[in-house]
Amino acid sequence: MSGILRVCTAAGCAGCGGSALREQLGAVIAAATTGDPASGLTLKGVGCLGPCGEGALLELESASGRRLFGGITPEGVAAVAASLANLSPGTDLGTWAPPAARPIDLEQPFFRLQKRLVLEHCGRIDPESLAEALAAGSYGQLRRVLQENRPEAVIEQVRRSGLRGRGGGGYPTGLKWATVARMPGPEKVVVCNADEGDPGAFMDRSVLEGDPHRLLEGMAIAAWAVGASRGFIYVRAEYPLAIAHLRTAIAQAEDQGLLGAAIAGSAFGFQLELRVGAGAFVCGEETALIHSIEGQRGVPRPRPPYPAEVGVFGLPTLINNVETFASVPPLLAIGAEAYAAIGTANSGGTKVFSLTGDVRLAGVLEVPMGTPIATIVETMGGGAPGGHAIKAVQTGGPSGGCVPADRLDTPVDYESLQELGSIMGSGGMVVMDDSTSMADVACFFMAFCREESCGKCIPCRSGTVQLHLLLQKHLAGEADAADLAQLESLCHMVKDTSLCGLGQSAPKPVLSTLRHFRGDYLALLRPEPEATPEPVP
Repeated sequence: MSGILRVCTAAGCAGCGGSALREQLGAVIAAATTGDPASGLTLKGVGCLGPCGEGALLELESASGRRLFGGITPEGVAAVAASLANLSPGTDLGTWAPPAARPIDLEQPFFRLQKRLVLEHCGRIDPESLAEALAAGSYGQLRRVLQENRPEAVIEQVRRSGLRGRGGGGYPTGLKWATVARMPGPEKVVVCNADEGDPGAFMDRSVLEGDPHRLLEGMAIAAWAVGASRGFIYVRAEYPLAIAHLRTAIAQAEDQGLLGAAIAGSAFGFQLELRVGAGAFVCGEETALIHSIEGQRGVPRPRPPYPAEVGVFGLPTLINNVETFASVPPLLAIGAEAYAAIGTANSGGTKVFSLTGDVRLAGVLEVPMGTPIATIVETMGGGAPGGHAIKAVQTGGPSGGCVPADRLDTPVDYESLQELGSIMGSGGMVVMDDSTSMADVACFFMAFCREESCGKCIPCRSGTVQLHLLLQKHLAGEADAADLAQLESLCHMVKDTSLCGLGQSAPKPVLSTLRHFRGDYLALLRPEPEATPEPVP
């Protein structure tokens, strides 16, 4: 019996049986190997396999191909392990059907329509093994660019690729790198913003848990290109598995000369530190993040100066998010023109999304930029379950908006979503069916923003409170037409006068639902009192 068993041990699957499944299958394989030294059965704990809503997940790979099984509960783990233990030594792993598990079709659109560049190794390699990462090609592009010794050529490649910041703003990555590279001074800093805090967003976590070396390689390439010698990864404390894998990966890379001094025998050195944040959503804003890295309270400051000029400890600082850095190695591997051709004219490459909510097949997927929302949520995700229809898709988290069902043909690119009053954000995509009250959705996100406001500026500190109270008044059936007008007016005030992106974008879920689903609000208004007829003289 030979083959590879891959157990998803990412956070989603680990919590619903994945960790126990790996442990018990490992015991079975260890016993089999003792009795049969020629046994070629290998067990791997891997990162996200994709359809997170189907976890825990087990993939079997043998000479007859790959098969995926899901729905393995903690109660079913023992049956799966016992079934493997009872297989005869000559059994083809490709014919084994684990009990208490359901097969998942790997030819369905969820898998077939993906274009995996960032997620290329997630679910394939052991994220705690540098040897497997190296065998899969990790650090190959870093070695190549160091040998060629042309930083400006790397920045030009990134610019021509059309890669834009995957953290939400969509700023051209090559332009940002070039700006930092031009800054004077002997020392610069590179920062990875891994403070993924949007409800329903778990794309960056999947990369950190499943292929941390891809991030480290992208950061090292960026540091070399812009002339930085020091870097920080800022990750929230709610990601303990990602933090553990990052610490392991950094130590492994330093031990093998891929981080630290004289990387790969060159004159380039890059010291990388991990900083764990307390989970404040506002620290996703880059100036608040900088303050937190410096040990200060995580609150934003006015810009300019921008971090490219004055960043961490007053030094010129390049800040990108996890997916942006992780896009760099595959971008350089296939070339700028090939990468740009994958996406649209204004948005090159691919985008990772976490698909969740009222959808049949939820999980993490990667598609070319410009893919219609309908393709993601209806074709790949299978649409809404239970005979319901999709009512809206919320993109961009609390900073985004809701796209109505009749606009699901909208391509996922920065400009198209902005025209609808939403944003791409970091990649969270929450599906809502026709039983959803959009006013309730808006109230949920406003409650989140109210809780996460740092309180530094009055429009956000007080405005989110008042907006939340007004939305609660609507949901209680106590609002009238004047309250609805006040709600809309206050949204614009908070949007136009807040200091940072949290306050400026907090009203977007309200404004987008008012724009596309005003009827949901009107249905909540209390009836106007009937006019008293004038007495007849």
